[in-house]
Amino acid sequence: MPGNASIPTSLEGRNNAVEERRAGSYHLRFESARRRIRVYFNGLAVADSKRALILHESRHPPVFYFPREDVRMDCLEVSALTTYCPFKGNATYWSLVVGDRTAKDAGWSYDNPYPEAFPIRGWIAFYLDRLDGLKDAGTESRQDAELREGALGGNAVADWLLRRAWQATSVPEFMAGFCQELVSIGIPVWRVRLAIRTLHPQLLSSSYIWERGRQVEEEAIGHTILHDRRFLESPLVPIYEGAGGVRRRLEGDHPNLDYPVVRELKAAGATDYVAMPVTFSDGQINFISLASDTPGGFSVADLGQIYEILPILSRLLEVHALKRNAANLLDTYLGPHTGRKVLNGQIRRGDGEDIYAVIWFSDMRESTALAESMGREAFLGLLNRFFECTAGAVQANGGEVLRFIGDAALAIFPIDAPGDGIVSQNQNEEAACHRALAAVRLAQKQVASLNTQRAAAGEPRLDYGIALHVGEVTYGNIGTEDRLEFTVIGAAANEAARIESLCKVLGESILLSEDFVRLSGATLRSVGRHPLRGVALEKEIFTLRGQT
Repeated sequence: MPGNASIPTSLEGRNNAVEERRAGSYHLRFESARRRIRVYFNGLAVADSKRALILHESRHPPVFYFPREDVRMDCLEVSALTTYCPFKGNATYWSLVVGDRTAKDAGWSYDNPYPEAFPIRGWIAFYLDRLDGLKDAGTESRQDAELREGALGGNAVADWLLRRAWQATSVPEFMAGFCQELVSIGIPVWRVRLAIRTLHPQLLSSSYIWERGRQVEEEAIGHTILHDRRFLESPLVPIYEGAGGVRRRLEGDHPNLDYPVVRELKAAGATDYVAMPVTFSDGQINFISLASDTPGGFSVADLGQIYEILPILSRLLEVHALKRNAANLLDTYLGPHTGRKVLNGQIRRGDGEDIYAVIWFSDMRESTALAESMGREAFLGLLNRFFECTAGAVQANGGEVLRFIGDAALAIFPIDAPGDGIVSQNQNEEAACHRALAAVRLAQKQVASLNTQRAAAGEPRLDYGIALHVGEVTYGNIGTEDRLEFTVIGAAANEAARIESLCKVLGESILLSEDFVRLSGATLRSVGRHPLRGVALEKEIFTLRGQT
């Protein structure tokens, strides 16, 4: 029937149109630069060619590719970075080193490109914003103008966020690149501040401040700031409470200077200030502010570009924040050394290594009686103060607290393996022992201070035991398939616990094994030889008393 015959014809035409749109929506085109092109870094022309090719790629600025014969290859070092393009292939990256300056991953090449990119096989291109400039000997074309402007239309900041920001390995590095991009496209930023909330027992957030001509400054903000007048009178409060952004024009006869920060910025020469929320996917509200010192401040176009990219900015910063929070939590619950091992992939049961270390075992005496005589909250407070005195001393001297077992703590001072002949194994052992002894002395001092406070309040003194031993232990994951603990196990760890249990028997607060004393080189007083449960031979035990 005629009516039925017209349907496939219509669909075929529609499909052809779709395919045409798809084919025309993204393209590669190569053309000769037809003139001499030079690229400079640290005063040197690192590329100088009359044969350069220009690659025109949809939604990208034009890129110059240089034959290797016209590039100072002696100034290039192959980097570890590689990227993939589905129609150009794998790109190898190069860092530029000229004199005392280095531009990391400043250039790239497609050594074995797909057929679509054969014209630039083995040729090298550069990120011009990482170099000092480009000079050519011809008339500027429309494509060159677009190259200098930084994008083929659209939002240049979004283009940078999508294509370049992922390379930043930290928030300060991200912040520096982001602010430099704002400056390079003509947005008149003078000062930018970013505040990201964090998961940390002592810290509320991390603050990053970029100022034109200066490096990014990072500051850890503690929870106590919530009661600080400077915080309570800042734009952060309304933004954190969901009230939107804050804009203050600082020029004119009667600017609104209702916040201390805008008064300070005004006095420093700022002309405009805007603060906006940076919202993460879980609803957490963070903060970014921008100040300008240019007459007239920010234009609608300036702020429009920034407003448009806030969702992208938020997602990228959230990735950094999640990574930072993971590291913070692992540091808090496992310790920095152990936390790094977990982050580096030692997460399976049985993962670990044999290490040589000073082993610390400490315990608070009569904790059961104290717990029964005190309320739960008061006892927990006392236990935490005790750990601040003892485990805190370990941390202050480079040790790693691995476990809190009720009122006891297990810690280690790892002994580094000898390296390149500079430090001998004996020196490493002695250094680890001296750090452990320094921790013991600090713990003694801090517990004594705590007991002075308790005596003044009519409370009983705290007694404790600390043992130091040295030996080889297995440092790794133990537990069930889905509930693991990263700790140390082995005969040396057990022996440290047995020595600590002698403290109460011998009436001593500090006991040290003969192995520890031999390696430490310290002069200590022997308290005799004693049997240790599970150890075949009696061991000579020492204490700090009578030390000379």
